[in-house]
Amino acid sequence: MPQIDPCAQRLATQHLIAPKSDKASDVVSLLGAVQAQDYAMSKWALGQRMRGATDAAIEEEINSGAILRTHVLRPTWHYVGPADIRWMLALTGPRIKATLRHYDRDLGVESPVIRAAQKVMSKALRDENYLTRGELAERMTKAGIRTDGTERLARLVMHAELDGLICNGPRRGKQFTYALLEERVPSAKEMDREESLRSLAGTYFATRGPATEADFAWWSGLTMADARSAIQSLGSSLQPVEISGRKHWLAAKSTMKAKSPLVRLLPNYDEFFIGLKDRSAMHRKLKSLGIQTSLGALSGHLLIIDGQIAGVWKQTLKPAEVLLKIRLLRPLAGSQRRAVETEAGRLAAFLGLTPKLDIANT
Repeated sequence: MPQIDPCAQRLATQHLIAPKSDKASDVVSLLGAVQAQDYAMSKWALGQRMRGATDAAIEEEINSGAILRTHVLRPTWHYVGPADIRWMLALTGPRIKATLRHYDRDLGVESPVIRAAQKVMSKALRDENYLTRGELAERMTKAGIRTDGTERLARLVMHAELDGLICNGPRRGKQFTYALLEERVPSAKEMDREESLRSLAGTYFATRGPATEADFAWWSGLTMADARSAIQSLGSSLQPVEISGRKHWLAAKSTMKAKSPLVRLLPNYDEFFIGLKDRSAMHRKLKSLGIQTSLGALSGHLLIIDGQIAGVWKQTLKPAEVLLKIRLLRPLAGSQRRAVETEAGRLAAFLGLTPKLDIANT
């Protein structure tokens, strides 16, 4: 099996080198599903993979229904495309519901309650009557369904998402609303489980590879047996590569190479790292310098250079500017520092603001 640099390869498969998409919905379709629990930052995750992206344009696509935001996969909030949402829910929903069952019982969220809540939601949202979660709670309370406690309410709404009843509607100011999925998304041809599994795995390895079967099982929320079956079903369309003595899979080796230094200000939960169970490859440069970092959840904003972690960052929005506080974990060459400044300008342009940088060592 050939040896490759996994991080350099993932920059290409993740569309972080010379993006070609003009629409966020195209990025979502390419990646299959994009984690989206931090709403503001998840839009930048899409913008990273587009040409000339703006926050406002992505917001418009989400409001229009070209991009859907719902609970699917592990589960957490994800963006998915209208063409994919039904078969993806059918494939991953049962597994999610099984993992929630124990906690549902503790909350008193059982089948009769779920059915009653969904009947109320279906009636309340009919004819594109988009409602917030709080407004749905009011309707359920009036119908005698307990919605006390954020977790119980969240679970009732999540079940409606997993059952394909509701998804996001357009935002109302800064508030999220819900819509009936059947009114938001045209009907689509059903896929059987084997076809769905093959499609999800094909998309995954094409856009997160090289990756292991454990990486795919983590990302999809499916079992290891499902992961192995999916890889087998894809046959010669996947090629094996060896990384650190472990077998990884790649859809096709990209010939695109990034011109060094390639700098990206990745938001928290970006698919470049959250889409993998094993994220150790991103730490190799730091490790070679004797710098210890956590190999945990990586839930913060990361500065990466040529696919390797070089620092962390956060932003503060002001009326006309965005303050970007970047803390370096290792020394940078002059060309790397200039590339960081260029990337900061790209983020500021995305937000329609002027950049103000504060770069220092940790």
